[in-house]
Amino acid sequence: MEDKNTVNGFIERWRGVTGSERANYQLFISGLCDLLDLPRPEPAHEDTRDNAYVFERRVAFAHGDGSTSNGFIDCYRRSAFVLEAKKVKAGVHTKGFDDALMRARAQAEGYARALPAAEGRPPFLVVVDVGHVIELYSEFTRSGATYTPFPDVRSHRIKLDDLHHETVRERLKTLWLDPMALDPARASAKVTRVVAVQLAAVARSLEAAGHPPEQVAGFLTRCLFSMFAEDIELLPRTANGDGAFVDLLKRYGNEPATLQNMLRALWTDMDRGGFSAALSKDVLRFNGKLFKSPSSDGYVLPLNRDQIDGLLAAARANWREVEPAIFGTLLERALDPAERHSLGAHYTPRAYVERLVLPTVVEPLRADWADVQAAALILAHEATELEANPPVSKGGTNFDTFDRRVHRADIAALERHDYAVRAKWKEARQQVKNFHHRLCTTRVLDPACGSGNFLYVTLEHLKRLEGEVLKQLDALGDRQDVIGAGGETVTLQQLLGIEVNERSGSG
Repeated sequence: MEDKNTVNGFIERWRGVTGSERANYQLFISGLCDLLDLPRPEPAHEDTRDNAYVFERRVAFAHGDGSTSNGFIDCYRRSAFVLEAKKVKAGVHTKGFDDALMRARAQAEGYARALPAAEGRPPFLVVVDVGHVIELYSEFTRSGATYTPFPDVRSHRIKLDDLHHETVRERLKTLWLDPMALDPARASAKVTRVVAVQLAAVARSLEAAGHPPEQVAGFLTRCLFSMFAEDIELLPRTANGDGAFVDLLKRYGNEPATLQNMLRALWTDMDRGGFSAALSKDVLRFNGKLFKSPSSDGYVLPLNRDQIDGLLAAARANWREVEPAIFGTLLERALDPAERHSLGAHYTPRAYVERLVLPTVVEPLRADWADVQAAALILAHEATELEANPPVSKGGTNFDTFDRRVHRADIAALERHDYAVRAKWKEARQQVKNFHHRLCTTRVLDPACGSGNFLYVTLEHLKRLEGEVLKQLDALGDRQDVIGAGGETVTLQQLLGIEVNERSGSG
């Protein structure tokens, strides 16, 4: 018999368990801790200040009339998570299942907000359907903002069988022991700062060689984009795994004149798309303005060995983790004589930007989305109930009892019932569609946009929210591709900026 503390043993032990959450959730969480080599929750104390990691952590809800009432968090780990457990009776792929987990998430968020201010809100909510799934929601600012699916709306739900994957187990273990290490903004800010310093050194060297700041900024922006494009696989990789841009730097690092020509050829090919002689492969077409005018002065600057090595050092970073706002930051600093040599020191971390973006733009929209989602799910529940209770036939089923008039009335009643069911579902979907329309027509103005960091972070949050909205629409039975069918979507056109520097990131 397989050990219950192995992955397979744990999964088989809990697969298909049907008992209530109250009967099983503590065993499930304790078993999960054993599987992940984590400490189990500790005995609870009467004084809640001592209950940093316990089952059934008591919290007090304050009401408008001055009274209070108690609630109990199923499992709590201070500065890490609030965990709410359920045993959902509805099938995993049903609307009732999603409805139940959404209510569990809302309940967990209520507990997080009810925690004493001295403890702060944890960065994670964990929603468990015992024996089926674990859902993760994060809010790394810990400021009272809305918890959002982690790492994203497509992969925040961990199925029982997903525990076979080491990356999933490591994610859960980190959530328990060092949850803030999962904040993608931390890794992004660290990588971006390092890259910014490296690029600043290259920029200083190029300017010292006599190249105008505008040319340095344009050339380095083309280099940055190429590094980013190869890391997200928009550019092909070589047989040894190097990206196209890195491969050219390595291959022709000791032949600067040849490298200059090869970079010009690559960027010219990227501008038009198709077969690239520089790579001997097809490349996608990048149809912005960045790679236009290959014959213009400064399109590709001549490089020495040290400058090539500087670009290679920056290219070795994981550009999936580099904030795209660095593109605008580079241009802004490069074009400002008083600031351009301080590129690395002046990069604004994402967390600082979110302190403004979240309360002013994102939180009001998410509050409305929570209300819309709740209303849509209520309508969906009513539609499901109505669908399950069609009118009873009164026309009889044999020759003695059959009445044609009553039969016609039965048919009419069924048609009215079907119409009512469809109308309920349509109303539920319309609630979500109306919000999606509002999201796609929301306009945001940054009156001093500079590098465009504020607008970039805003766009990312709007797109994340749109992903949740579209997923909910699909769950409500709308199988149309809302974007592909020519419908609305969140676009750059919703983000407006005013900037005196016409070459800045958002100008």
